[in-house]
Amino acid sequence: MHDDTSEPVTRGRRRDAERSKQLILQAALEEFSSYGHSGARVDRIARHAGVSKPLIYDYFGDKDAIYSAALKEAYVQIREGEQQLELDALSPEDAVRSLVHFTMAHFRKKPWFISMLNTENLRGGETIREIQDAAGVQSVLVERLRDVLCRGEEKGVFRSGVDPIEFYIYIASLCYFPVSNIHTLSAVFQLEIDDAWLKRRASESAEMLLAYLAP
Repeated sequence: MHDDTSEPVTRGRRRDAERSKQLILQAALEEFSSYGHSGARVDRIARHAGVSKPLIYDYFGDKDAIYSAALKEAYVQIREGEQQLELDALSPEDAVRSLVHFTMAHFRKKPWFISMLNTENLRGGETIREIQDAAGVQSVLVERLRDVLCRGEEKGVFRSGVDPIEFYIYIASLCYFPVSNIHTLSAVFQLEIDDAWLKRRASESAEMLLAYLAP
């Protein structure tokens, strides 16, 4: 006799498992960004995620594997956010502005992203080189940015020969520095760096980049 209830139960368990994994990954992002790789503790991740330590090990493996999964998740989340931008529906110039503003806002609202990148760079990029499909996670952004640059070139508002990867590095650099150094910049230059200040910097950065793209 066929059990009609088995499939819904299986789907429910699968959803619960995915939800638990996401809670663990978010807790791991907070933990590794706050304490670094060496100072992070799996018991704190478990407590903040509301799960048991054995469940974390069962899903991800040891501490290094949890860190690797969290690092990949950091990239996945910013790439997913970028995919929500309707760059194709915008003029090439407005598409650049939209991406710059998103990047600055993401760095500001998700401080663990910058902390995770800093931690990984201090470790010499040891883990990111080993993450399967790390480059693939970035590929969608690269192709979308390539399309924006091509449309701008065809429209006559952007010059030719701009590499989309190098151009994104310029975007990330202009957004990264004021957010990652917010405390020291505020103290040294006696600035009040708040969301409004960062929004103005994003607008100015976008115009600088558009000037760089001008034919």
